[in-house]
Amino acid sequence: MNQHRVSIDTSYGRIILELESEKVPLTVGNFVQYIEEGFYDNTLFHRVIDNFIIQGGGFEPGLIQKTTRTPIKNESSQGLHNKRGTIAMARLPDEPDSATSQFFINTRDNDILDYNAGDNKQGYCAFGRVVDGMEVVERIEGVGTATVGEHHDVPLKEIVIEKVELINTK
Repeated sequence: MNQHRVSIDTSYGRIILELESEKVPLTVGNFVQYIEEGFYDNTLFHRVIDNFIIQGGGFEPGLIQKTTRTPIKNESSQGLHNKRGTIAMARLPDEPDSATSQFFINTRDNDILDYNAGDNKQGYCAFGRVVDGMEVVERIEGVGTATVGEHHDVPLKEIVIEKVELINTK
């Protein structure tokens, strides 16, 4: 089994993830490469929607957007579902293969975000789950938000992703 564990240290506490590299190797490989480059260090959870998701991985403090690598192919058809506590790749709504660095953690079961061949719905690729620190996710989920320029659901107080690192591979 080739699973990665990841630590996300935030200004609200630590979240530990376990990634599913066997089911969605391209997606996990992309995320791990961003981690190894230190890309996520000192970024924000910049979008928080209560009873839905917390999203981060693309903006520095001050809502300064970071430059990313080329988008990856959407692997949402590989069987992982957007259940509470899973991490998934964010992408543009009408462009299934547009995910780069941004990710979100589901704060409820979000079946609406899953791949569905029958409805020709591409879905959002879930690629791991929170194994420790869901209480941190819940604290972040509960913050007040506002619209800032063109950005909706922005936390009133910045939630900093201080450091993201691989903590082991088994």
